[in-house]
Amino acid sequence: MSERSLLLDTCALIWLSSDAAELSEQTRTAINVADTVWVSAISAWEISLKVARETLELPLEPGAWFDRAMDHHHLSLAALDVNVLVAANALPWHHRDPADRFIIATARSLGAAVVTADRKFEQYDVMVLR
Repeated sequence: MSERSLLLDTCALIWLSSDAAELSEQTRTAINVADTVWVSAISAWEISLKVARETLELPLEPGAWFDRAMDHHHLSLAALDVNVLVAANALPWHHRDPADRFIIATARSLGAAVVTADRKFEQYDVMVLR
């Protein structure tokens, strides 16, 4: 696993896009110098779910916001392929959130470090940046 390839969890994508203080300067620097910064396709689903549940307000509809964030920050989309979907259920059950399990499985598949504040990610075989 390498810090040259990063995968943003959904909250990290939201924080990056809103320039929120939750992302440290060290993590911002890591994002800026990484060879590739990935976002899982499941994050689009999670963001639209937060909007539908009214726990997140966006200036655009979720799909347009997601596309704009991806373009603006030069992020790469990590698809949910069959291997990732199956691998998510083969992980130990430290974490029950299915979206986070997909993100963890994706990070493992890509050999990427995960940018997240979720401490449960540390229980898996992935490098974590805060």
